Amino acid sequence: MYKEVIKNKKAVYYFSGGAVSQTGDILSGLAFLFLAYRLTGSSIHTTIVAIAETTPYLLFGLFGGALADHINRRNLMVIIDLLRLIILTIIIILYIQDWLTYPHLLVGSFLLQCCGCFFNPAHRAVLPEIIPEEKLSTANSAWDTIQRTASLIGPILAAWLLASADIIYFFVIDAASYAISALCLSRLPTMPPTSKEGRLSIVSLYKSVFDFFKWISKKPALMHLYITTFFVVFFNTWVWQVGILLAFEEITQNGESWYNALQIVYGVGATIISILIPLLIKRLEMKKYILGCVIWGSGISIIGSAYMVPFFFVGAILIGIGLPISSLTRVYLIQTHVPKVMLGRAFSSNAVLLYAANTLSLALYAGLLPFLSIRSLILVSGTGILVIVCFYMLGMFFRKRPGV
Repeated sequence: MYKEVIKNKKAVYYFSGGAVSQTGDILSGLAFLFLAYRLTGSSIHTTIVAIAETTPYLLFGLFGGALADHINRRNLMVIIDLLRLIILTIIIILYIQDWLTYPHLLVGSFLLQCCGCFFNPAHRAVLPEIIPEEKLSTANSAWDTIQRTASLIGPILAAWLLASADIIYFFVIDAASYAISALCLSRLPTMPPTSKEGRLSIVSLYKSVFDFFKWISKKPALMHLYITTFFVVFFNTWVWQVGILLAFEEITQNGESWYNALQIVYGVGATIISILIPLLIKRLEMKKYILGCVIWGSGISIIGSAYMVPFFFVGAILIGIGLPISSLTRVYLIQTHVPKVMLGRAFSSNAVLLYAANTLSLALYAGLLPFLSIRSLILVSGTGILVIVCFYMLGMFFRKRPGV
């Protein structure tokens, strides 16, 4: 099945560029955080750099998708890769000359993520243009596997570089990855604008975003998908990014090591599931998305209810099964149920929704920590995902049309 995708030269260029740039992105993201702490010694300033990496998606994410629908997507991606190469080259020069300061890191991180706001929806929207619909599920699994593999390789490579080389090589590798990505993407066929809404302007972008939300508001199945995704991600974010680490620190002597081990187990499991999905699941539909959410929520619930190290790993394995199923199904449903002229806006709105859920989750749970135990918050989160799924299933039962 994967052989048929690999035989597609356009897919090979797409995946090759994505593989190297994903690994580079992880390295430079770590480098910005490491350097921020080295320069300031402040956890607050380091956190601000992390915030600078998410804020652009909330500010410009929707317009990135609209722009991707209005102009040649291939050219847009190549131009953005070259812009990111220039930004990193400036950072590298500043570091070599010993001119690099904290504000430089803040601005550089912000600008790189601004570029991502416009690159990512275009990149996602390109896949249905180069892959037949019947092969989309396999292609999505291949791309998800690449991303998860990069998430494993990146930290391992970072550990090696920190031990044997200067941190500047994090940026050098990422800069090289953008050059390779631009070269690979330039080999894709030209892709004329899909939107027929006339001349590009700020007004037309606003209108384009408004038209998309007007369109999707009349598609209850997609609205339910978006809303369910928001709440599931909201309940998951704090648990996975912060809660489990704090729990390990609370019940073990070496929380960081246990947390890293859990991340590896999850990463390996999720990668295997991503590879197997097109082989085991013949049709991706809303029922499969809900199944993934049930497994996902069950994993978090087990961690919160048992609250013992072995069950943390059992929960992580379940999350590693459920999350890829729901994630890949969501992407496939968007690709196949949204017109190609709106795909950029569909993926950018989905990304904005995810970042909003992430931000709200971290902020709200931080406020609840003084009043509730870590275990309680994890258990509430797992239960919350299962409750959201139950609400959807009840709604589906009472609706005449169950949706996608």
